[in-house]
Amino acid sequence: MRTPARCDAEALAAQAEADAAALDVAPPEPLPMVAIVGRPNVGKSTLFNRLIGRRVALVHERPGMTRDRRIERVDAPARPFLLVDTGGYDAGLDDPLAAQVVEQARLALTEADLIVWLVEVGQADHPVEQELVQLLRSARKPILLAVNKCDHARRDLEAQEFFRHGLATLHPISALHGRGMDALREALDRDLAALPPTDRRPYASGGIAVALVGRQNVGKSSLLNRLLGQERVITSDAPGTTRDAVDATLVTPEGQVFTLIDTAGIRRRGRIERGAEQLSVLSSLLAIRRADVAILVLDGAEGPTAQDAHIAGAILEAGAACVLAVNKWDLVEKDHRTADAFTAHLAERWGFLDFAPVVYVSALTGQRVPRLLDLARRVYRNASRRIATPRLNELLLEWTRRRPLPPRKGRAGRIKYGAQVAVRPPTFVLFVNDPALVHFSYRRHIIRCLREVEDFEGAPVRLILKPSGPAKGAERRRREAPARPRRAERRPR
Repeated sequence: MRTPARCDAEALAAQAEADAAALDVAPPEPLPMVAIVGRPNVGKSTLFNRLIGRRVALVHERPGMTRDRRIERVDAPARPFLLVDTGGYDAGLDDPLAAQVVEQARLALTEADLIVWLVEVGQADHPVEQELVQLLRSARKPILLAVNKCDHARRDLEAQEFFRHGLATLHPISALHGRGMDALREALDRDLAALPPTDRRPYASGGIAVALVGRQNVGKSSLLNRLLGQERVITSDAPGTTRDAVDATLVTPEGQVFTLIDTAGIRRRGRIERGAEQLSVLSSLLAIRRADVAILVLDGAEGPTAQDAHIAGAILEAGAACVLAVNKWDLVEKDHRTADAFTAHLAERWGFLDFAPVVYVSALTGQRVPRLLDLARRVYRNASRRIATPRLNELLLEWTRRRPLPPRKGRAGRIKYGAQVAVRPPTFVLFVNDPALVHFSYRRHIIRCLREVEDFEGAPVRLILKPSGPAKGAERRRREAPARPRRAERRPR
């Protein structure tokens, strides 16, 4: 007769087997590309979020919040497409970063099959709009003109002034409130259906999600550009250049798909400025949670810091597989022992992350940068490994015989059986007579034993203890038992 706990273990194991996913991902399908362009602070990111149906791009009243191109897939009724959010176009700003934002917008116009030109009602005479008209005409692409911030019918009349730019139709909308979006989507579907087939494959999402995370100015964006072989994101020596998490897809010659995520640098909590930087840090933390693999980028010239350890803790909490990339290795004075000494120093300070492989790279020279993808693929596969339930229980029996659980409070703990219930990260449930009798040091011992029999390098291993047998029944009976009446107080004589 099977006990309830045994049934629970078998159900968890069956669910784990059902959740197993294939590691090889098919190449992305060719999709047309739609780019949203316009001046700073006209609502491009708000419209982007509205069209994809979820809040992805950061939105803030501060102009210039978006700097890099963000690309997401939209499953429209007529035809799926890739939607591109661009930074605000203003070539007149005297700022090196603004010049790179303008260049990113120009690249989006070059690559797009359809352009959504977003303007703000009442700003038809703005000099930047006049410049954008000439740029859009030279692009020779289909254009949809959307006049934003038309929150009521009177604003719709004011939007008619944009007819002077020679476009046949315009669409008054409010991206914030959703007004006029149905008509814009219908026009978008109609124009997409008229586009010829495309063979472009570079930006579809999917594959192994790899997030580049770390402090400010450690070289995350430079590493992303080096991996992609192009200036995909803006780089600068100034800290805080990246403000939003940016996804870029890379397909290797072998057909393996990676979604590389560049994130904003994470400073210490006490130094984070309220407003825009808070949103950037939140975007980085969310990117860690949706990543399969997190590459923690360290400054090799500066060495590991307390903030690096805090970010490593966030990776561990999220359950992502981890690779440590020590960047700027070209700036370090070294000999044949320097790398080994650095690795030993990391292991001494970060014992909780000793399972993560370490690679020494230089985004500037490209030294060992291609190894990052090989390591990301390897730790992803390791995080997807499974141990069959019969084999796991044989191993548990051997380990507990070799090193029995030490007694606590006069009672001896006993591991009855276990099962692996999840992957990415590998998660094991052990049923014991009383979880309180298993010291955390013995949990670490079991995890070390698991790593000895399976290659879980780069993957955090989670261990969950659940009560089984009499202890579990006694606990249930205590919960279900009615409260005992309190003894009546004695009356004073």
